[in-house]
Amino acid sequence: MCLDEDQVLPQDRRQIASLFPDFQLIVSRQPETISQAIAYVEIVGGRFPRDQVLDAPQLKWIQQWSAGADWILKQPEMKQSEIVVTTASGIHAIQITEHIFSFMFSFARSLPSAKLIQLAGTWNRANSSSVFELFGKTLLVVGIGAIGSRTAEVAKALGMRVLGVRRHPQRLDPSVEHMFGPDQLSQALPEADFVVIVTPLTNETRGMISSKELDAMKKSAFIINVGRGAVIDEGALTLALQKDQIAGAGLDTFEVEPLPDSSPLWKMENVIITCHYAGLSPRYDERAMALFLDNLGRYAAGRPLRNVVKTNLGY
Repeated sequence: MCLDEDQVLPQDRRQIASLFPDFQLIVSRQPETISQAIAYVEIVGGRFPRDQVLDAPQLKWIQQWSAGADWILKQPEMKQSEIVVTTASGIHAIQITEHIFSFMFSFARSLPSAKLIQLAGTWNRANSSSVFELFGKTLLVVGIGAIGSRTAEVAKALGMRVLGVRRHPQRLDPSVEHMFGPDQLSQALPEADFVVIVTPLTNETRGMISSKELDAMKKSAFIINVGRGAVIDEGALTLALQKDQIAGAGLDTFEVEPLPDSSPLWKMENVIITCHYAGLSPRYDERAMALFLDNLGRYAAGRPLRNVVKTNLGY
């Protein structure tokens, strides 16, 4: 397992040993240890170096500790490989949903301005025109998976109207009033007060939000990206924000990370930046390990694994 020693608890080790008593369990993130084991490793859990995947001749299955699998699209050989890749999709829904609403509440209650006023040490009370309620607003969630579905559920509970975009729009969600396909995105955008991007990065979603889509948004609308940076054309977004074409953006992911010092996004008052940590949680390893152990039991029993990546799609 490509994890630190303290990330694999004694009870986890016992469960792994009970499922595979004849296997040797190696827990390390040290390159030297990984290189020594790479010739005979069959199962990998954790953060395995992606550039070494195809150097492992006995490797049959990788359980990622993260959700994104777009790295596969950069390695064409993976499409022909028989290595099964499973992701940690589903373990991020709680914390990322809360991160999304942190952005939304911050904009609604004018918290970025309030922080600047606090730092200046002045008393400057907001007025009713500088704040708004989420109740009654329309939220468009682009990517209705585990995160998108939970976001829609919370938004509906707050009295928001929820629209969704997903690859297969015939798969409905009880919290989504109307589901659109990706080719109908331009129809949904003009209705939204908030557009939330949670879709994975694939060949189809790269640049999905370009100047055309930003043009279709309300001038009063906000866009939030907790998916992958390259889903949005960052240059087009920067220009739209500079021209006040949209009201603001909450951004956790970017085309290039770290975000370059030269990016105008850093100093925009209508932008909130978090440095790709929407998925972090004190319970992250606990949830990832539970998923891995469940899949390990399935692997041992010859049953289908959860969250298998379609290598031709990258998710």
